[in-house]
Amino acid sequence: MSSHLPVEVLDALRRMKLVGAGEIPVATALTGGVASDIWRIDSARGAFCVKRALARLKVAAEWLAPVERNVFEVAWFREARAEVPSAVPELLGHDAEAGLFAMAWLDPSSHRLWKADLAAGVADPAVAWAVGDRLGRIHAGTAARPELAVDFATDAIFHAIRLEPYLEAAARAHPDRADVLAALVARTAETRWCLVHGDVSPKNIQIGPDGPVLLDAECAWWGDPAFDVAFCLNHLLLKTLWVPGVASDLLASFDALWTGYRSHVDWEPVDTVEARVATLLPGLFLARIDGKSPVEYLTDETDRNRVRNAARAWLASPFERLADLRADWTREIGG
Repeated sequence: MSSHLPVEVLDALRRMKLVGAGEIPVATALTGGVASDIWRIDSARGAFCVKRALARLKVAAEWLAPVERNVFEVAWFREARAEVPSAVPELLGHDAEAGLFAMAWLDPSSHRLWKADLAAGVADPAVAWAVGDRLGRIHAGTAARPELAVDFATDAIFHAIRLEPYLEAAARAHPDRADVLAALVARTAETRWCLVHGDVSPKNIQIGPDGPVLLDAECAWWGDPAFDVAFCLNHLLLKTLWVPGVASDLLASFDALWTGYRSHVDWEPVDTVEARVATLLPGLFLARIDGKSPVEYLTDETDRNRVRNAARAWLASPFERLADLRADWTREIGG
């Protein structure tokens, strides 16, 4: 459906030379995200996508975030593209003043949304392996360039849009687990190895002809790679309750993603990374039920309590190996 394009966005497109001085392109508002306004633009040059960061995110709880994160998202795309060119969309322009950027339009006919595949019961472990492989290559490549840390000193932004709304919000909902959640926040904030995406979720990954394409890097940060891995693995576990018919494929995808990733870990011992992933994941598991951004697809209170109970148990008695955590969840869901 065609939508009205704000004048400041149109002005920015003209400054970036993406539309002509007198051209009024067709703008279609896209849905799915909570942190930005996103449009498909159909102009004389063809179709492309524009993304503008929001100061207040579109969720029920008050969730504010600095709009300058847009600058770091663009920078993440550039650095990730230097490591794995096909893993990110092509950037077409950036207007820091307007807080927006333009990127190539990825046609749905050739780029499937991973979340949509999973919702439809298509959980291919080979796709998960490719996601882990690309993420590992980006982490390893940027870990070898520590000078990037200066360009991604986004601790305050990462806290505002990841640590506070997820782990700290979950701690407020579960005060008897607040100490361990606070320790996870502190450890994550203090661990600095590489360039982190911060929102590696199936809703932000399109499966194209050249492999997975990562989108929505608003949380870009120089920090703990375990966060990215735990964040994505968390979604695969949660979706076993959403699409129980393919729970075994989702669990196989869980294993495959870690397998694809771990082969690239060379900045520290792989077992050390795995232990951080396995101990952080329960906090994120709980946060997607009782944090500021609960998953929309788990509405049955029985399912929500299964997540709560498992997460609380794992926080109290943490696993340090992902296979052990996955095996425990497999028993819980009767797999």
